Amino acid sequence: MTDLIRGVARGESPVPLSILDLATVGAGSTPAEALRTTTELARRAEEWGYHRFWVAEHHGMPGVASSSPAVILAHLGAATSEIRLGSGGVMLPNHAPLVIAEQFGTLHALHPGRIDLGLGRAPGTDQATARALRRSATPDADDFPQQLAELTAFLDHAHPAGHPYEHIRAIPGEASAPGSGRPPIWLLGSSGFSAQLAGLLGLPFAFAHHFSAANTLPALEIYRTAFQPSQVLEKPYAMIGVSAFAADTAEEALRRVRTGALGMLRLRRGAPTPLPTPEEAEAYLYSPIEQQFVDDWLSNVVYGEPQAVRAGLDALRERTGVDELMITANVHGGEARLRSYELIASAYGMKR
Repeated sequence: MTDLIRGVARGESPVPLSILDLATVGAGSTPAEALRTTTELARRAEEWGYHRFWVAEHHGMPGVASSSPAVILAHLGAATSEIRLGSGGVMLPNHAPLVIAEQFGTLHALHPGRIDLGLGRAPGTDQATARALRRSATPDADDFPQQLAELTAFLDHAHPAGHPYEHIRAIPGEASAPGSGRPPIWLLGSSGFSAQLAGLLGLPFAFAHHFSAANTLPALEIYRTAFQPSQVLEKPYAMIGVSAFAADTAEEALRRVRTGALGMLRLRRGAPTPLPTPEEAEAYLYSPIEQQFVDDWLSNVVYGEPQAVRAGLDALRERTGVDELMITANVHGGEARLRSYELIASAYGMKR
């Protein structure tokens, strides 16, 4: 399974480059248009040489259309032929482990050897929506290790004798087709909890640097220190998500990333909207506290002309020592995002 985890660096990039997409819905657009852009981006990302393409589970957010990763991944698999596809991630506490085992067993059967199962323990939404998803008055992410163990046993058809689920089979999967394999599991996190768990279980780890930059280095250290070799990996494999956006000019890049900053500000204030237009972001009157939030947010975004973005990504990789970078560009404008990923790939001389 190690071969399904470790990526391939292309061109002059020192590590594999991948993409995390949220099917961003901009002001003046629709979820249907956002999903069409996601599909086109996956097709082009394959041509440009990106290693994997993940979609993230979020709920109740007007600016995000990726509430159902498994459905989107099935569609993207039919639209592409080589690029790895996965969840970045499925929020496991929102679902019964058997359901996820069946969904990703189906994806693996449809697109064998190309699917990643990235798992997170956050709700990906507000608590009220989380309760609606989980049908529980007290959703609890502390059950995550037990849910993970249950999911893994379903995927491997390996519940021990005497277990209540011993005779329950996740189909498609190992239960119905022994030796067919399954998607590799990744643990995702923005703190030390999943980092330590991934290390102890010998699993690959993806850290959300794009919205928790202050915790990146501590979490990576926890992961590497806790790591125990497993049948999955002999040594740690760490990836970080990073906000990055390239444009033909530095001015245009700044104009676009400000839309993402304003969108995040509204989300943090509990009033999410479709991603604002550049004109809306330019006209917005920020209070001093809001301006500080935007400045802090943009300080962790790598943006500018293509070579400047390449230099910023290289510096981040050098500082963190990660094995792979997963780029996300949550800005207004589907064509602008497509152009950004193309420029970054060109800056590294990448091509599949």
